Formats: sequence, C-alpha cells, structure tokens
Amino acid sequence: MTIGMGMRRVEDERLITGTSQYVGDINLPNQCEAVIIRSQHAHAKILSIDTSKAYQIPGVFGIFTADDLPDDLPPIPMRLSPDPSLEKALQYPLAKGIVRYVGDPIAVVAAENRYVAEDAVDFIDIKYEPLPSVTDAHEAVKSDTVVLHEEVGGNDLSVLHSKKGEVEETLKECSNILEEDLYIQRHTGIPIEPRGLLAVCDKENHLTVYGAAKVVHFNHKILATLLGMDMEQIRLVENDVGGGFGVRGEFYPEDYLIPFIALKIGKPVKWIEDRLEHMQATNHSREQKHHVKVGFDHTGKIHLFQDDIFVDTGAYIRTHGITVPELTQGMLPGPYDFKAIEINTHTVATNKTPVGTYRGPGRFEGTFVRERVMDLVAKQLNIDADVIRERNLIPNEKMPYTNHIHALGQKIEFDSGSYLSVLQKAKESVDWDYFHERKQISEAKGKLRGLGIGMFVEKSGLGPWEFSEVGINNQGEWYCKSGLADVGQGVKTMLAQVCSEQLDVPYNQFKIIHGDTDKVEKGHGSFATRGTVVGGNAAWGAAKSLKEKLLKAASDYLDIQVQDLNFRGEKIINQKDEILLDLDQLLSICKEHHIETSEKYTYSTDHMNYPYGVHAAEIEIDPDTGKINILKYHITYDLGRMVNPTIVKGQLVGGMAQGLGGTLYEEMKYDDSGQLVSGTFMDYILPTSMEVPEVTVDMLEDEPSPLNELGVKGAGEGGTVAVAPAVVNAIENALQNDSMHLTSLPIRPEKIRAIIKENQKKYREVSF
Repeated sequence: MTIGMGMRRVEDERLITGTSQYVGDINLPNQCEAVIIRSQHAHAKILSIDTSKAYQIPGVFGIFTADDLPDDLPPIPMRLSPDPSLEKALQYPLAKGIVRYVGDPIAVVAAENRYVAEDAVDFIDIKYEPLPSVTDAHEAVKSDTVVLHEEVGGNDLSVLHSKKGEVEETLKECSNILEEDLYIQRHTGIPIEPRGLLAVCDKENHLTVYGAAKVVHFNHKILATLLGMDMEQIRLVENDVGGGFGVRGEFYPEDYLIPFIALKIGKPVKWIEDRLEHMQATNHSREQKHHVKVGFDHTGKIHLFQDDIFVDTGAYIRTHGITVPELTQGMLPGPYDFKAIEINTHTVATNKTPVGTYRGPGRFEGTFVRERVMDLVAKQLNIDADVIRERNLIPNEKMPYTNHIHALGQKIEFDSGSYLSVLQKAKESVDWDYFHERKQISEAKGKLRGLGIGMFVEKSGLGPWEFSEVGINNQGEWYCKSGLADVGQGVKTMLAQVCSEQLDVPYNQFKIIHGDTDKVEKGHGSFATRGTVVGGNAAWGAAKSLKEKLLKAASDYLDIQVQDLNFRGEKIINQKDEILLDLDQLLSICKEHHIETSEKYTYSTDHMNYPYGVHAAEIEIDPDTGKINILKYHITYDLGRMVNPTIVKGQLVGGMAQGLGGTLYEEMKYDDSGQLVSGTFMDYILPTSMEVPEVTVDMLEDEPSPLNELGVKGAGEGGTVAVAPAVVNAIENALQNDSMHLTSLPIRPEKIRAIIKENQKKYREVSF
C-alpha cells in the first residue's frame, strides 16, 4: 500500500544535490542572448524606432520590432474562459503602435551575449507621444476616461451577472442591512526563479524550445499556430522551475518572440528575465474592489448577499481569459446557504501590467470578502463569529449543493462536504472556548490578543481530461507518462505512488516522464489544482488497464482463469500466493505473442471537486509598534482522500506563507501616472522564515469525492485562500474598535497604530 503513505519525494534528491536543470543552466554552441526593450510609459503612441546605431555594435545579430513580425500574426489567444467579446483586448507579442503599460514589449535585441545586447539597447532611439493613463478601475469605467482599446469602445471589457432567488423581495424581508466596500490589493506569485526560454532550430528546421512550464502541450499548439508551422516540427521541453504558483507557464509574448528570432537568425537564442523585468511583465493578480450588501435577521441568518465587483485586469486580456472574475463570482458564496444572491463582476482595463491567475485565483479575493462580512455581521449583532457561521452553513442533507452560479463552463455544484463538522474540529484544535482566558494573560502584559477564523470551499480537478501512459519496457523498467507538468508540487511522487498502488511495484521504480511534447503525446498540464484529481486518475486508469492486460496474457499462457491470478511484487501468483511466473517470463510471453506492455488512458470529467476547510489564527499585537505576532496558526482541511500526506502538509504550509504575504506585506503599487513604484524587493515586501509562523494542520478524509475512483480532491490552493480573513478577523478581534473596520489589504503596522490611537483617544474622552 502506497496511497495514503507519506513517502519521500522522488524529486528531491536531484533538487537538493544540485543535479537539477533549469533553463538558465542550458548552454548551446553558438548561442546568443536576447534582451526585451519594454515601454517606460504607461500609455503612449510609438512615433518611431531608430535601430541604425545599435546595428553598428559588433556582436549584434538582429533587432526586431512589430514591423519585423508577420503582417498576419494574430494576438495571443485565450486558454481558459474564452469570450469572443474580449478578443479585441488581447496582446500581440510586440506593441503595435501603442504601449499600454510600463513593461509592454516594444523590441528585441539578439546579440552574442547579454552585455552586448544591453549596450545595443542604449543606442536604440524610440520616440513616444505620451497619452493619458488610468490606473483605477472605478475611474476607468467613467465616460470621460481614456479608452485603452478603441475597438472595444470602453474599458469595462466584460460584465458577468449571476442571480439566485428573488433579490428585491428578500431584501424587504431583512431586518438588518450591512453595506461595505472591500479591497484586495494587486500582488503576485514571485517565484524564486524568473522566467526564461532557450530556442534552437536544427538543420532540418525542427525547432526545440526549452523552458516551457505548466501547460506545455497548450503552448506547443499555440506556438505552432503563431509560427505557421506543423506541430511535428516543434518540440517543447519542460525544465525544472523555481516555483510556479499560477504565474509561470502561460503563453507570454516572449514564448513567441524567442523561437521566432531563433528561426530568423539561425542561432540558438536564450532569454532570461531579470527581477525588475519580472515585476513589470509577468502576470500580476488579485486586485479587486467589492461593494457588498447583505441582508440578515436578528439571529444572524443571512438571507441576501449582493456584490458589485470590479476586477482590475490591467492593459490586456491574457491567456487566462476571464478565469479570475468567473471564479471570484462562482465561489464567492462559499460554504453558506443564502436564500438570494446577486453578483455583478466587471473586468476592467487599466494602464497596468496584465493580470492572470495566482494560487487560489478569485478565491483568495472572494474568501476575504465573504469571511470579513461574516465577522462584520457578528459584530453588528454582538453574536460570536463562529455562531454566525454555524447558522448559515450548508447542511449535510443538501449535498450535492449548487449555488446556481456558473464558472469555467460548468455550474458550481459541491459534490460532498460536512462544513459544520470541519468548523467544530477547527475550534477544538485552537481551543476556541478558552480564548478569553488567554486574552486576559496578554492584556496583563500590555498586549492585544485576537482570534479569527476563515472558512472556505476550494475547487479542484478541472477537466475536461488528462492523459497517461503506463508501461514496462523490454529491460524491465517501469514508466509513467503524463500530460501534467511539475512546478514543484510533487507530481512525480504522486504519479509513482498511484501506479505503485495499482501494480504493487515499489514506487521508486517508476520513471515519470512529462513535459516533453516529443515523448508525451498530449496533455492539459498542471493548473487549477487538477494534478492528483485528473492526472492521478488518468495514471490509475492506465496502470489498471496494464495490470489487466498482463493478467490476461498470463491467463492465456497458463490456461488459468484471470480471476484466479494476481499481479503482486512483479510476479504472477495464484490464490495460494504461489509464484507462477516472474517478470522476465511474463515479458518474454508478451514479446512472443506481440503484446505491448503499456496502456494509455485518458481520464475525462465534466465536474470539479470541492475540498473545504477552516483557517484559524491567534495573534498578539504590540500596541506601541502595531507589530503582529502570530501565536498560533491552524488549518483544518478535508481533502477526501490523500495520496501523500507529507506532500499535502507541505502544500498547505507553503500556501499559507503566500497567503500571509498577500495579507500583511505584498503590494504591486502604482502611482497615478502608471509607474510601478514597488518593482524591487526594497519596496515589494515578502514574508521570510522570520515572519511565517509554525502552521499546524489537521488533514481530514471524512468526505471522499464520489466523482472519481480514487476519491481524491485537491490540496494545492487551500493553504492560501483563507489566510487573509483568518488573520484580519483576528486583528480586528484584538483591536476591539466598533467604529473602524479592516476592509482593505495589506494590513500594515501603521494602519493598526492608527486604530489603536483612535481607541486611546476615545478612552481619554470617555474618562474625561
């Protein structure tokens, strides 16, 4: 048995001994390097580009602008949530006449090395006509605001509307109303390794591109389309990556430009992003404004939930389409049973870096909004926050449950769940009922102590399918091919454990092959917490079919019924556990009878899975500095079934660290002119091991998914999505200020000090 066991990751030996290979480690003969010239204006017309002086520098092999690209080159298409109305706001690989954000690519220089290329950039003369810019989503939708894409006709690119129940009638029935504006700031994944590519074309005009990640086969297809080449002429190879988190692996402008230039100049071309470039050009995420209106009765039962959402999507629609707005809207009601719901979600263009998905896209934002609202309702009624949640949770008997909202092409329908049970277990884990005693201890020391929770429902297992091939070659070597990608989530170990469970072969004997379009025929890739649910079930199906084939071959050879045989320990045995054939004999039989010792399987699904859980944070605040000390942090999470608990725990703890960054520290800040003012680690603050607390986890398998044979749900994003409400609810609980609500992220010490000063002022006034 390997499923459910915390096996050591098969990936780690390479990674910790320095034998891994990142794209920056690859160097080819006659290789040159590319530098991207990016706009320093947020919005401007390009009047002219003079490259004549730059071409005079020795070692420059080519300089490419939009005029050097094919006239019929289409923009980069959408991968998820495509909407034809958004196609006029897509991005071309190089800006065509107008730049729309600081970082918009204008030209590419290819030279014998990076130093020469950077020198050449200084000799390229680009003349601009600056245009007015807009950096606020609410301002962007006003009638007198500059329009980024004239063909669209406005900056409100898309409006999604969802409605459940009779909204107006329900509102009239509510004795209490709460309205609030909430804001989630712009931030992003910041992997330790920036993006990079290396493209090389051989004499047969076969192009190989190193550095693909996340969605290798999708990028393969799009690159072939944009280059006008047959897919068989192009090979994409996934290398090791220093973190994915959603931002890596989408089809960016560079994914076309670097292969295109390699074909044009006939040399291998490498491009490695520097950190400033990464901050300006790689997908940002998160930024949303919400105006929430909820109606509820005196018991705290919420009957109506309304929200007007403005998603700042930046200058262009990238390959994610409107995935983030759809998931924000679809998952916003969370684990609660509201009688009436109405949500309007606007996708708004601004002169900022385009946004995309980042760990828990749409759910980090929506969970913060919803779970803050639950606490604000509790505060208004003077009822405990946990009681408010208990009175609104979806009861077990309503499962499967739909909130009647659609996202990613399907209706949101929770497959299984026991939300009250997971809340009760979380309260027990953090000793909820005895918090008041601990609060008094802190007060005696002059500290402010708070306890907060945030409940969440995640989505996982996005289809529509995933591919796997499991087999054994003539040398007796087991392998599993998968359409997934490995961006650090332990996919090799997971697939090996799944195959091992089915075939009773030690998991470390499986060679896992992925991320190479010449070796794996198809795949959807790794995103949307789909690896174990969709890729794992594909491997399970392939291994199961292979086992059945081997047993059938043995049955025919031995003239024994299949049901009387088993494949165990790489041997064919009978019901008495007697060995009838060893592996070499079995392979010889298969070879003699022309039986292929491999099986392919495509696992298909049209329904996502929905793991769920609770985050709880207990914090202490120093009133003099506003510094927050997280004393306890706990996650209770029901995943249905776990393949590897050790990996799951690592996912949850790592995810919590990223959620903490978005709660207290990180922000992509722009000034009014559209300049990014937090584009270095001097200004963009990341949590370190000093700020991230010890995280305890309670991983449950109470509600296996009924939708797949393994019963698994996803683990990749649940550690992130509820950090903000848990921590912020704890902070507000500690501050005990009835007139001030924490409604915008990040929560910095200066914000906390301002509230404490107001409290002290009120206290002095009352005392006087």
